[in-house]
Amino acid sequence: MLSLPPLSLYIHIPWCVQKCPYCDFNSHGQNGELPQQAYVDALLADLKNDLAYVQQRPIHTIFIGGGTPSLFDASQIQRLLNGVEALIPFEKDIEITMEANPGTLEHDDFAAYRAAGVTRLSIGVQSFSREKLNLLGRIHDQDEAKTAAEKAKQAQYLSFNLDLMHGLPNQSFDEAMHDIDTAAALQPPHLSWYQLTIEPNTLFHSKPPQLPDDENLWHIYEQGQKKLAELGYEQYEISAYAKPGFQCRHNLNYWQFGDYLGIGCGAHGKITLPETDNIIRTVKIKHPKGYLAASDYTFETTEVIAQDRPLEYLMNRLRLMTPIPKTEFELRTGQKAAVVKEGMDKSIARGLVTETDTHWHLTPKGHMFVNDLLSQFI
Repeated sequence: MLSLPPLSLYIHIPWCVQKCPYCDFNSHGQNGELPQQAYVDALLADLKNDLAYVQQRPIHTIFIGGGTPSLFDASQIQRLLNGVEALIPFEKDIEITMEANPGTLEHDDFAAYRAAGVTRLSIGVQSFSREKLNLLGRIHDQDEAKTAAEKAKQAQYLSFNLDLMHGLPNQSFDEAMHDIDTAAALQPPHLSWYQLTIEPNTLFHSKPPQLPDDENLWHIYEQGQKKLAELGYEQYEISAYAKPGFQCRHNLNYWQFGDYLGIGCGAHGKITLPETDNIIRTVKIKHPKGYLAASDYTFETTEVIAQDRPLEYLMNRLRLMTPIPKTEFELRTGQKAAVVKEGMDKSIARGLVTETDTHWHLTPKGHMFVNDLLSQFI
């Protein structure tokens, strides 16, 4: 039997100053003045269309992503958040994250975004090397990145994240370690540290840069993991590291197969409907012009059928480093734990998983070969 999980809200703001060559997100280069007021109006109308999916739950996390949300004025972000709260109650300790890029955020506005209701910033640093930032098409430099982190601390956000990449074009081991050391010196409560991958439909895919070879990539990853642990950052997700008590609650809800409304251009949502024993996914109109002109904001709704739910749950849940509660599996999928017994038994035999009466535990080998593990359930 399906049970209603916690509810989050994802808000997509699609514009950025320019498209980065590695980016495959739904983002669009800024061309003239942004339609801030019209877009916030559209976001709130979009949310009204989705109110039936709320099912009397408060929102416990919000994530404003992009694109570059910090291109919007703090006054518009405040109007947006006030409008959302007027439609759906907020949990008392709600986490509200906004993505920001050092090259677009006016540092004097950090306090204004905090006053608007944002409790957590995620700052897209990527690297502290001027050369690497230029290769990645970033519009900020290393000094602006450091200033952004300092201003985030001064504005008294409850937490902030620095986003770092490794495996960058022509990146040496020392350069990768220097990025971690520089980031840690700024004392962010949370770090995202992940490998650059070449995605289809990006400039890097059509004109691939020279990346470190597999041996160097593994050395960077292995030693980076060790360094982050020594610096007091606990890895709780494949690419996320946090000081104790500073995990990103919004992302945890994704990976625990929670529910989330998605509003904005191309935004995705996932909703549980216990009364009809359904889980559905929603996708909104992708292009800003079409979205702003729309009267019905749901572009596509698909059902996650019962037999697909165990694999979908595991594809999300296996990103986390913590054991998997069997009760969580049953509540979020509406399936008995026995439906994955054959796959789990195969995984146990291969040394990927261990099992207790209440949990499945990934072994170190299981965390290393997650795709191999998932193949046991296809």
